[in-house]
Amino acid sequence: MSSHDSATDPAGPPAALAADAAADDSLDALVSQWLSVPEAAQLQGISLSDVRGQLKERQLVGVRRGPNNAVAIPAAFVTDEGPRPQLRGTVMVLADGGMSDAELVRWLFTRDDTLPEDGTPIGCLLAGHKTEIRRRAMETAF
Repeated sequence: MSSHDSATDPAGPPAALAADAAADDSLDALVSQWLSVPEAAQLQGISLSDVRGQLKERQLVGVRRGPNNAVAIPAAFVTDEGPRPQLRGTVMVLADGGMSDAELVRWLFTRDDTLPEDGTPIGCLLAGHKTEIRRRAMETAF
């Protein structure tokens, strides 16, 4: 980690801000809808601290983005009933393999023409192809 890390200092050097903006843009091209922590809490009818607990326990995954460096959660990860249960095991495999949360989100939303459904790992997970996606996650992570 550099002595001036833009993840902890939102007013970091211009090059770091440009890199963060480029990372935001690349994720925005993949993830069409994001939720803030308050929006995820409201959707589920729970407190902000409960959502933070879901993030800590890896039931949800969020990435810091935007000018305020706020945590954003892909909307596909959560419903009014809570975090999507299909997600956690795959998230754990990818995280255990060393992927950052941003890399993990990118992997889940990147199109792969060899996959059924919409061609993304998240689309396949939501369509019930959990075993195939976890197998691919293990191959990717290890």
